[in-house]
Amino acid sequence: MSSKNQNKPPFHHNTTSPSTTSTTTPSPSKNKCIAAEVSEEKGQKLGFEKMIGTPNNGRLRLAFSLVNGSQDLGPDSTPVSHAGSECGAIEFTREDVEALVSEKMKSKNKFNYKERCENMMEYIKRLRLCIRWFQELEGEYAFEQEKLRSALELTERRCYEMEMALKNKDEEMNLIILELRNSLASLQEQLVKEESEKKAAMDSLVKEKEARVSIERSKACLSEELDKVQAELDSANQRIASINDMYKLLQEYNSSLQIYNSKLQTDVTAAHETIKRSEKERLAAVENLHNLRGEHKSLQDQLTSSIASQDGVMKQKEALLNEVACLRMELHQIKDDRDQYQQQVQSLAVEASKYKELATNSSGLEEKCLSQGNQIQILHDQLAVAERKLQMSDTFALEKRKEFEGQKEIIKELHKCLEDAEFKLIEGEKLRKKLHNTILELKGNIRVFCRVRPQLADDSSSNHGKVFSYPTVMEYLDRSIDMTHNGQKHSFIFDKVFMPDVSQEEVFVEISQLVQSALDGYKVCIFAYGQTGSGKTYTMMGKPGQQDEKGLIPRSLEQIFQTTQALQHQGWRYEMQVSMLEIYNETIRDLLSTNQDSSRSENGVTGKQYMIKHDANGNTQVSDLTIVDVQSSREVSFLLDRAAQSRSVGRTQMNEQSSRSHFVFTMRITGVNESTEQQVQGVLNLIDLAGSERLSKSGSTGDRLKETQAINKSLSSLADVIFALAKKEDHVPFRNSKLTYLLQPCLGGDSKTLMFVNLSPDPSSAGESLCSLRFAARVNACEIGTPRRQLNIRTSNSRLSYG
Repeated sequence: MSSKNQNKPPFHHNTTSPSTTSTTTPSPSKNKCIAAEVSEEKGQKLGFEKMIGTPNNGRLRLAFSLVNGSQDLGPDSTPVSHAGSECGAIEFTREDVEALVSEKMKSKNKFNYKERCENMMEYIKRLRLCIRWFQELEGEYAFEQEKLRSALELTERRCYEMEMALKNKDEEMNLIILELRNSLASLQEQLVKEESEKKAAMDSLVKEKEARVSIERSKACLSEELDKVQAELDSANQRIASINDMYKLLQEYNSSLQIYNSKLQTDVTAAHETIKRSEKERLAAVENLHNLRGEHKSLQDQLTSSIASQDGVMKQKEALLNEVACLRMELHQIKDDRDQYQQQVQSLAVEASKYKELATNSSGLEEKCLSQGNQIQILHDQLAVAERKLQMSDTFALEKRKEFEGQKEIIKELHKCLEDAEFKLIEGEKLRKKLHNTILELKGNIRVFCRVRPQLADDSSSNHGKVFSYPTVMEYLDRSIDMTHNGQKHSFIFDKVFMPDVSQEEVFVEISQLVQSALDGYKVCIFAYGQTGSGKTYTMMGKPGQQDEKGLIPRSLEQIFQTTQALQHQGWRYEMQVSMLEIYNETIRDLLSTNQDSSRSENGVTGKQYMIKHDANGNTQVSDLTIVDVQSSREVSFLLDRAAQSRSVGRTQMNEQSSRSHFVFTMRITGVNESTEQQVQGVLNLIDLAGSERLSKSGSTGDRLKETQAINKSLSSLADVIFALAKKEDHVPFRNSKLTYLLQPCLGGDSKTLMFVNLSPDPSSAGESLCSLRFAARVNACEIGTPRRQLNIRTSNSRLSYG
């Protein structure tokens, strides 16, 4: 017996010597009582012996480890109370129980029944102590089992609640997808309807032209035959009058077509707003998709916990199997004991024939045998109960396995839903690109945005009220601007008008889709036009060091790099090249060149002569221009700061930091989709033009005078190009200046072009503002080629293109 059991009562026989033992024969009634107690305690010993654990490293597993009056408890178990228990802090090992059961009573004189009864009473006391300990152990096991059942029921309820929540989320996602599909179908129907109406209008125009040609021919024939056929003069005059009436009707019809065209433009604007709303809904769907991913992760965690609980149940099953094996072994031992007792009964029967005074004792032994038979029957019943418990544990393990398989199926369905949502997201992105390009084609490829800068403290005080006003009519809301000059009111309509209180972020939101087109493989050009001091450089570059006031160029670069990161999971990989130059006094300067100071002469002319060349595909190359490969917006920001330090800036009476050159930022984007093997090439041109100014106001002299003359000349050439494009003349004077020749693919090619016209609210600049608005109106009326997506394969020696 182990050392920790040294305080237990000893399990040895009564050590009373035979000489001191009384030889008085016990009475028959006392012998019957002793036999009954022995049979009862023996049955309890056999009934609870099955609760001892399996061997572990040569010793049996203890049901409770009790050391120095304390016990080891599990994290959720409660201490076992021994109050009122006779066994106290005593614990039994398997060796103790086996020794107690196999102990045989010995006596020197087997006919000394008093000594044998005392030994039997001591043995019965030890058996009762062991049985009570087993009863307490069984109660604790029952409490543990009830606790495990309650935990299992709680886990099942939580699993059911999670399944219901998942089903609700699935239904919400299906409703959102259905709404998106309905809106897409309505937009497609509206687009088809507008295309059919436009086609009908074009057919009517063709018929009108044919009718006009036939009228002119008939009129010529009548003039030739007028001298020959004088008799038909009256009829000819009537015919001419009818032709004139028809011509008037055709003119009225043409005016109605113009009104209808303006309505079409408003419808296109409404379609653009609808696309914005669908974009917001798409973002909401992406957020719901991220939420579903989080719920999917939580379900996986719950599945892991259920697997752990299943492992615990399997361990309990193994423990029950071990207990059943122990019970079977004990059953065999009980049978052997029964055989031994039968032999003892036979020997006692022989002795009873010899000793008649022991007849009553033999009858007690017979009753003891009968009680042992009853105990054997009880043990059989307990074995059947243990087998039923084993079957219940097998059933519980099977149910857990089925539940585990069901969780696996749910996870597979969630994976499928996630893949479907990602596929729909990709399809929605493709549809967005298609609708955006369609809207640009319907509006015309040169779009014009108007922006009025806020009033500054240096501006002259206004004696004539506000120069600009903004109509609130719903049809032209945020698209029209009215200007009052010399008592006359001038109205203009553009694609978008930004009031002075509009932030940089709101301006960028309007052009974000156009910037996105560069990643889709299109040529994009955005340039700012206006007089000096109207806010062009602030619109394009913003204020350095202030995040909220970043311009269009830094924000465009951040969007491009963020979008390239987001498109990586769709298989897209992008390479980007950047160049920056300025056109100063009709001379090209490379702003990224490492030897800026040594390359300029005293009169501001660079040492290198950069040549502009256009190829057959509409791409533009500048010879010897520095081209830098970039991989992040931080690298481009560093290059922008470096170019800003090299750019020509001067002070005039109208602006303390006036840009004295045209700044051209170009980024060429090459993308390859590794899954579809599709290649795209896009170009993004962002241009900050120098401001136009009048010599009478700027007060420029010397070098500033030359700069002003060169700026006004290049802007005048730009106006000549715009006028020629508006009139659709055969010859467009692109070569009149370096600026127009560099921008030839953007103004007359297949590029998506947007112009910002910047205005000053200063009343003293009203004349220049009116000229800028009129120029912008002419630009908005220009129609250039249809944008074409670049799907060329990039060659190893390809250079940066401005087209």
